[in-house]
Amino acid sequence: MITIRSLTVSILCAVFSTPLIFAQDFSRYREFQFGMNLLAVAKQADVNPSEAKMIHQRPAMIQELEWRLGRPLAASHQADSVKEVLFSFYNGELFRMVISYDRDRTEGLTDADMVEAISASYGPASRPVAKIILFSSSHIYNESEKVTARWEDSRYSFNLFRSSYQPVFGMVAFSKQLDALAQLAIVEAIRLDDQEAPQREKERQAKEAEEKRVAQEKVRPVNKANFRP
Repeated sequence: MITIRSLTVSILCAVFSTPLIFAQDFSRYREFQFGMNLLAVAKQADVNPSEAKMIHQRPAMIQELEWRLGRPLAASHQADSVKEVLFSFYNGELFRMVISYDRDRTEGLTDADMVEAISASYGPASRPVAKIILFSSSHIYNESEKVTARWEDSRYSFNLFRSSYQPVFGMVAFSKQLDALAQLAIVEAIRLDDQEAPQREKERQAKEAEEKRVAQEKVRPVNKANFRP
């Protein structure tokens, strides 16, 4: 009886531990892990960190860094299927990646082919009836695409889509927690920008008028001396 009981416990432990052993890692795309800082991402992608664009500075810092074909995205020197990646950062932490696949290197591939290839890394996919926003940190409203397949857990989400405008595939991957914080910050930043826009326009016009006045004052003595009626 003791032997049977021990064997039963061992089997149950093996069953319950199996998902942990084979659990998919949704916290990263290739060598890029959500939460990485901008300098680490730039180094990994072989991009100068000075190329990062500051999208918003308050209430949180939102930055974007773009990688394009021509630079190695991974240690492998083999031809890459990725054409470009847009990395987005919330207070310096990577929270979203928009991956665009190369048209020539995915030509002829079906949705099923893409799902099969990605599932090798992230496990079985779901096929939700949903759309994914092709996120831009500078706008609240953005174009969206139908989700072809989705891989996710409670913390991260990977969404494959096929462009409605051209025969190319893409994927939007994000940290759910950081993405939610970033979107709230972006909405507030845009609200503040709109609220302060009239004052900024007045200041711009005043600056422009002052620069024009200074330029006229500078040229006035010369033109006055040289003027012949």
